[in-house]
Amino acid sequence: MIPNWLLQRAHITPNRIALHDGTEAVSFAELHERAVKRARQLAYLGVKKGDVVAVLMKNSVHMVEIIHAIQYIGAIALLQNVRLSVEEVRWQLEHSGARFVVCDESFPDERAVTWNEFVHMNERDGQWQTMYNFDDVATIMYTSGTTGKPKGVMQTYGNHWWSAIGSVLNLGLREDDCWLAAVPFFHVSGLSILMRSVIYGIGVYIMSSFDAKRANELIAQRNITIMSAVSTMVQQMVKELKQPYPPSFRCMLVGGGPVPAPLLQRCDRLNIPVYQTYGMTETASQVATLSPEARHKHGSAGKPLFHMNIRIEKDGEIMHANEAGEIVVKGPSVMKGYWRNKQATAAVLKDGWLYTGDIGYIDEEGFLYVLDRRSDLIISGGENVYPAEIESVLLQHEVVKEAGVVGVADETWGQVPYAFVVLNDGHITEEQLKQFCMNKLAKYKVPKRIQVVDYLPRNAANKLMRHELKKWVKQ
Repeated sequence: MIPNWLLQRAHITPNRIALHDGTEAVSFAELHERAVKRARQLAYLGVKKGDVVAVLMKNSVHMVEIIHAIQYIGAIALLQNVRLSVEEVRWQLEHSGARFVVCDESFPDERAVTWNEFVHMNERDGQWQTMYNFDDVATIMYTSGTTGKPKGVMQTYGNHWWSAIGSVLNLGLREDDCWLAAVPFFHVSGLSILMRSVIYGIGVYIMSSFDAKRANELIAQRNITIMSAVSTMVQQMVKELKQPYPPSFRCMLVGGGPVPAPLLQRCDRLNIPVYQTYGMTETASQVATLSPEARHKHGSAGKPLFHMNIRIEKDGEIMHANEAGEIVVKGPSVMKGYWRNKQATAAVLKDGWLYTGDIGYIDEEGFLYVLDRRSDLIISGGENVYPAEIESVLLQHEVVKEAGVVGVADETWGQVPYAFVVLNDGHITEEQLKQFCMNKLAKYKVPKRIQVVDYLPRNAANKLMRHELKKWVKQ
């Protein structure tokens, strides 16, 4: 058991600023008062401990109030992606058994309560959760579900606590730290910022949606010290950057997949401190992060955080240094399981070890390198081909802005790589790009086709959706 984080934080440092959004600054004491009011309104609706309450909102102070209010009651917050279709949201509501869904705008479901309706509701006294049990489920997030139906990841208070502790032991903490939240709170990378805020006692600057130019301005003008991002966000920020970041900015935490080597090199030249990280919804954010003293390990996701263990397995055998296989992790931030899905839980959780489905290796010094999702692995003529490696090469060409690679069926080789690229200003032929790849890759890794497109399909966290790319393939 541990004290309610916001309640304790409001007692210890009541006057520190918890949230900024460009229009207001909210102290921890004020955030606590607002959370209690929202909890009283939820209680009036009939929400009680153990109920699931869905949140379908964009990043905002209001959304933070609701998340904490749900935790004050002891209910479970289901964080829903605002980019999902009505049918997808409804499926999650049905599967989770959610009693209500609080949303920014009207939603065609009897359980929906808009924010404007909610704030005018009556209030009722309730028993607030003053202590957190580490094993209790705090939040549910449904995974993207590249195959079959999505799975609801159960994240406990203990998962969030240990994730926050592991991160601070790696990155350190300053009293003036302020985290720029430009990633959605309905993804674990965004939600974990809110958890760290009340545990550490630091401020969060909220962006309702990502804008590269605005993010650069905030870092320069608002004393932002840390930002969470994915590589596509960093690429856009680097392109927009007019002057170096101030020395007070100390960490660009980049996850969501391998960071292309050319981008890392550009950030190095601009003195942007990029720390590549590896984690997932099932681990309540980070598993490994490249620490400051090891930035020379370009492309590595670093060593495991203090509370985590990582090993590499293949066909039931534990791999040696530099041998690729499935990344398997263990530690107190690993999820409790999948909501109402014992079969899926049993398939990935074995003796406390989480089988991630990701491919990687650990070098002789213990640094993790993430190669790709196992489901994205291309096997061509018996050779393993990792899309991220090809994408990294394509991005080295000055005319290529974005790249995505998938495997397509081939009668001779089984599978071959097929690439999609978004170009900067300029022109290049498919054959010229293929020749560029030929100079840097083994022949079997060179894409059979390279198709120029206007954009690449990405989810709300800006992750490339390769399963969508496969639908674009011209046979």
